[in-house]
Amino acid sequence: MSQHPLRQLIETCDAAISRRDFDALMAFYAEDAALVVKPGMVVRGIPAIRRAFTAISDYFQGQLEVTQGAMEVIEGADNALVIMDTRLRYPDGQGGWIDENRRATYVFRKESDGQWRCTIDNSYGTALLDSEPALATAR
Repeated sequence: MSQHPLRQLIETCDAAISRRDFDALMAFYAEDAALVVKPGMVVRGIPAIRRAFTAISDYFQGQLEVTQGAMEVIEGADNALVIMDTRLRYPDGQGGWIDENRRATYVFRKESDGQWRCTIDNSYGTALLDSEPALATAR
């Protein structure tokens, strides 16, 4: 069974994040996309998403490395839900490294030009349900 084309697209995006090539990265986002920056903070639109990625990279001193693990793609009606293991590696601030795994969820839309573009980027996945804002909303 061949890999879904979104796997290669996501690998390309993650490589762009790791090398701080945010111009290349933005080509893979829809104009109306949303990015979960952290639990309780969502930005919308390419200009805001670009600023968020710049700030995230700066926070990690330009040393954030992003790779992928297992991935499932579910397509329907020119949309795709991607559920995957996202692996993050970044400095711990004391000369060492932190390796973090997240169960991310992403939504992509196949645009009229035939290209997949990300409409929702949520590297936190269902862990958002464990965050304080989600718990407060559920009560």
